[in-house]
Parts: sequence; structure tokens; C-alpha cells
Amino acid sequence: MSRPEPHGISRRSILRGAAVAGAAAAASPLLNLATAGPAFAVGDPAPAPDGTTGSYTIRFDQAAKQTIKGLGFEIQSDSIASGNAGLPTEATGVPYDLTTSERTRFYQQMLKAGRSDHGFRYCRLALGLYHRGVDPTGKYFIDRYAGQTALLADMIQQAGIEGVSAEYWSPAPAWKANNSLIGRGATLASFTPAALSALGDAMVADLNYLSSRNVPISMWGLQNEPSALADYSTCYYTGDNYRKTFLAVAPKIKAAYPNAMIHVASQDGWDGKQGSTIRNTPAANALVDAWTYHRIGKDSTEQITRNFTTGADGRPVFNNEFEYLNNEFTPEFQCINTAQSIMNWMTFQNSPTWFWLHALKPTTNSESLGYGLGFWRPPSDTNFSHFPNIPAGHWDFNPRHWNAVNGFLKYMPWDSVRYGVDKPLAGDGLPYRDHRIMAWRTPAGKPVLVITNRNPTTPFTYTINTQTAGAFQGIRFGPTTNNQGIETKTGPTLTITVPPRSIEFWIGPA
Repeated sequence: MSRPEPHGISRRSILRGAAVAGAAAAASPLLNLATAGPAFAVGDPAPAPDGTTGSYTIRFDQAAKQTIKGLGFEIQSDSIASGNAGLPTEATGVPYDLTTSERTRFYQQMLKAGRSDHGFRYCRLALGLYHRGVDPTGKYFIDRYAGQTALLADMIQQAGIEGVSAEYWSPAPAWKANNSLIGRGATLASFTPAALSALGDAMVADLNYLSSRNVPISMWGLQNEPSALADYSTCYYTGDNYRKTFLAVAPKIKAAYPNAMIHVASQDGWDGKQGSTIRNTPAANALVDAWTYHRIGKDSTEQITRNFTTGADGRPVFNNEFEYLNNEFTPEFQCINTAQSIMNWMTFQNSPTWFWLHALKPTTNSESLGYGLGFWRPPSDTNFSHFPNIPAGHWDFNPRHWNAVNGFLKYMPWDSVRYGVDKPLAGDGLPYRDHRIMAWRTPAGKPVLVITNRNPTTPFTYTINTQTAGAFQGIRFGPTTNNQGIETKTGPTLTITVPPRSIEFWIGPA
């Protein structure tokens, strides 16, 4: 069974030691990203002994398993230093840096994935990091540059996003012991009841600032990675101090925003040192709507071999941050593994959503290759020796990640309903690792299935009883393939041979 990383270590801080390698990777021209992987990766897990064929039955004749709300992403609406090594004073971010036409293209082509209605449902907003302007008292977050929140509101409206997952990387500096957003191990200045009550009022005011400017609040989190020791915005909480703060603040959030999902602990869910103190305190546990994990760049097999729901007390569990740090797997493996991470969180953990880290990362950050679904060039970046095809104020896709996520945005609309699939088992009694399947009906009733082949060299043949007569259209994705129509097959039984390192969506009749 895979184990979580040691507490107290920020995953992102690992990048500081890999900045040179990451900068070299980021220097590769964008058009070569899908194949320019060897210097960036140390290799992939050995292929699983799944065989080359499998028989499956989609149980549309049985009760549905869950409703899938939709996917989430994070937006970098302000600056962070390359390698996550600090907070520059430069005002830069998206959609701020993009030209007017590039903003529209970003909303339409990425955030809506070319759909006419919705693509992503949730936008993760890092308070104290990517929304970090402070008022004169130092207690409240406001815009750091003119029009910052208005641009976010426009993005949400044009892209059809439901709302933000507002989450603190650090409270405003006046609440901190070091009066700063950054500082390794920095904590709140006081944990007295009066101080925590005042902090709760300030955090409600932060949400009011956003919502009054047309940024809806869909989720709220007290602290990103509360055990982190990092050079970007953080606030460190022991388990007991997290419990005290949560008990003081969460009721105020719940009263002011009763429809917002309150999640814990944006790192290790219910079984980390912060989450476990909440779970073991009935008054705090009653305030939890969901448990959130960061399983950053993990092999998707983890969702098969580890049960994240056993201590969830019936609340949803989901991953609200996924990306790849340096030296993790080849680009080809990353692409299929990311798709399988989405599928396996939903299939084996019944997750209602799943978040990729960043929609766009800047051409100036060494971590951008592993973090971004795409890249944008800030106006200040005049070094065209890297990403030469991206002009200032423009953006482009990062194929290894975008091609993994795009199909779910296109073909799994909000509130699609997942159904079970009878499937073969490997010799150890567990499902196949490199060959995954998930099936759902869209809200309009259209049957859809997605299948993968993570094996690097060998095709895999699925024989699938869809229990659905009619034509199914195949659409293929992969490290260098995006939304490619392949062929039409007629159900109810489909025999599909999937090439190595491929993801295929099969769209059934209306």
C-alpha cells in the first residue's frame, strides 16, 4: 500500500532543489514538449501484468453509483517566484496579462474546452498567495492591482464556472506572528478565543469582498497544506491549533455561506494530524462537508490499493491538487496516468470532483512544465529562447497535461451519473492497473465510456457489453493526440483495440 509523504514537508518546496533541471525543461520549445521528456523524468513504473485483453459489462441495468459534479482548476492570478521560492512584487497573472482576444480564447478553448455551456466547474483561488493585496490594517485581502477581482469575475462569467474554492495559503499578515505572508513555520499570532473569533470575522469579510464583486463562493478551506514549511505563502498549524482555529472560524463561514462546501485539510484529508483532530472532535467534525487530499503526481494505482474513504464518516473525499514535480515519470506516462487519476478517484473513491493545479503557468517559472495545462508569456518576459512561439500576452497548451484532462471536460458534463462496470481482475485479485474503464450517462441521458491503455508498447483489446444498441463514436487522446475522431462502432457489444499510451472516449446514442 502506498503511504502519504511525511508530514511537515511541502511537496512544492522540493522544487527548489531541482530548479536547474526544471529551468532546462522549461526552455524546450512548446511544440516539442510532448516528446522532450527524458531530462525531466527518471522513468516510469514497470507495466502491470494485465494481459492484452479483457471483457467488461457496463451496468446501466443497475443503480447509479454517483453523480460527478465536474472538474476544478487553480488560477495563478498573481506572481510567484520561479521554483516557488518567494513572492515577487511584480503584478502579473492571468487573466490580467493576457490580451483581450487571448482572454476570450482562454475562456472558450481551455476553461470551457470548446463547449457551449460549461467545462470546468470550480476555480481554486489561493488567498494570501494569488489574491494577496491587503488593506491598510493588514487584516483583510483586497486587490493587489487594479481590476484583479473584476477580471476574475469576468473569467467566471464568460467561462460558465460555478464559483471559486476560496482557500488560504496564509491569512492576512496582521494575523500572523511574523506579520508576513511568508516565513517557514510562521503561525498565527494568537490562538486565544477572542483573537480567533476576530480572525473568523475577517475571513468572512474576505469572502464578502469577493462575492460582492461577482465572484461566487463554492468551497472554502482554512489552510492549504497546514504542515508545509515553504518559501511561498504559508501558515503552520499543529493539529491542536488547527482544531482551535477551525472551531472558531468554520461556524462563521457556514453561517455566512451555507451552500459553500467546507473541506479539510487540503493535504492529508481525515487521516493527517490536522484532519484527525477535526474528525475526533464531534463539534468540529459536524462542520466538515468533504475531506481533501494532495496526491501530487502519484501513480493512479494508489486509488486502487488504498482506501481513502474508510475514515471519512460518509463525507466525500477528493483530490484538490494534482500536478507533477520535477523528475517524475515520462511525459507519455504522465498523460495517461493523469486521466487514470481522474477515473480512479471517481471509480474507487466515489469522488464528486477532481482538481488539476493550474490552468496556465508563466513561461518564466521553472515548475511550469509539470504544473500547467498551458503556458502564458507575461509582458516582462523578453527571453524568446524558450517558448518562442508564444508572444507576450498570449498562451498555448501543454499537451502532456491538457490532452489528459480535455476529454473529461468535453464529454463528461456537470452532474453526469456514473454507473458500475463488471471487469476482470489481475492475479492479486485487484483490478487492472494500466487498463482502466469508467462509464456514465450525461444529464441528457447519453451513454459515455472512457478507456485507457497505459502500457508503453502493447495494444489492449476491450470487449465491452454496453447494454446499449446504436452507434458509439470513438475519440482518442494521448501525449500527442487531442480529440481525434477514430471510428464508429455499433453496440451493444463493442470490441475496441486501444493503442499503447492512449485514452479513448466512446460517445453513445442520444
